[in-house]
Amino acid sequence: MKKFLLITAFALVFLSGCTNKENPFRKEISLNPVRPVSVTMANVETGYESYSNTMYGWGLKKNVNAPPDIPDSIKTLINTYHAIYLDSTPRSLYLTFDEGYENGYTEKILDVLKENNVKAAFFVTGPYLEKEEKLVRRMIEEGHIVGNHTVHHPSMPQLDSTEKVKEEITQLAKMFQEKYGQEMKYFRPPRGEYSERTLKICEDLGYTNVFWSFAYKDWDVNQQKGTDHAYNQIKKGVHDGAVLLLHAVSKDNAEVLDKIIKDLKSEGYRFKSLDEFGQSITN
Repeated sequence: MKKFLLITAFALVFLSGCTNKENPFRKEISLNPVRPVSVTMANVETGYESYSNTMYGWGLKKNVNAPPDIPDSIKTLINTYHAIYLDSTPRSLYLTFDEGYENGYTEKILDVLKENNVKAAFFVTGPYLEKEEKLVRRMIEEGHIVGNHTVHHPSMPQLDSTEKVKEEITQLAKMFQEKYGQEMKYFRPPRGEYSERTLKICEDLGYTNVFWSFAYKDWDVNQQKGTDHAYNQIKKGVHDGAVLLLHAVSKDNAEVLDKIIKDLKSEGYRFKSLDEFGQSITN
C-alpha cells in the first residue's frame, strides 16, 4: 500500500511540475530489481482481460562491460511482445535519451551527434513536444528518431483503464503527427514500469517497446558528479549490443558525450540507429 501511495504521489508531482523543471525521472531508473505489484485495471476492453496487469520495474543488476542480469522469465515476457533492450550484434551500440523537459543541454548533445555522425533516439513527453518545437524539428531533420514517452509520463500499469493507457500513447502520437507530419513507432515505458497487458497494448498499437541494458543515476540535476564520474560510469557499462539510456537534462552527459563517442569508436564500436537493430555491421 505504501508503494502504491508513493507512486501515486510521484505521478501527481510530475503532472503538476514538469513545466517548472520538477524532475520527472526521479523514479525512472532502479538499479535493483523491483518486486512485481498486482494492480487492478478497470474497464478492460474485450481482448485484454486475459493479459496480466502485474506491474514490473525495469530493475537491472549491472555488470562491468557485460550485459545486465535479467531473469529468464522476464526475457521470455519481453521477447513474447518483441520488446528490445539488448542487441546480439557484436560491437554495436544504441544511444537513447529521455526528454521530460529541456534543461539547456539538448542543443549541445545534437551538436556532438552531428559532428560524430551518430544517430540517436530521443523519447519525448507531451510538454517537451509542445514547448521545444525547434529542438524536435532539428532531431527529425538530422536523422534522429523521436520516440513516444507518453503525454504525462505516468506509470502505465497504474492507469485504471485500458483506454487511458492507449490515450497516453495515441494522443502524443497525434500531436507529433500534426506538428511534424511523421509517425512514431518506438515506445519507452515511463519509469521503466510495465506489465504484460501494457506490452500487449503497445504492440497492438504498432510500437516496439524499447528498454535498455545500461543506465546510471544521471537524471538528478542537483547531483551531477562531474565528467570523470559520467565517463567512468558509461565506459564501465558499455557492452556488445548495448542500448544506452542517458538523460539529456544531465550537464555531465552533455559535456562528456563527445569524448565517449570518440573513444568507443576508436575501440571498434559502432553507434547504430534503432532502425538498424539486429542488423549485422558492415564496413
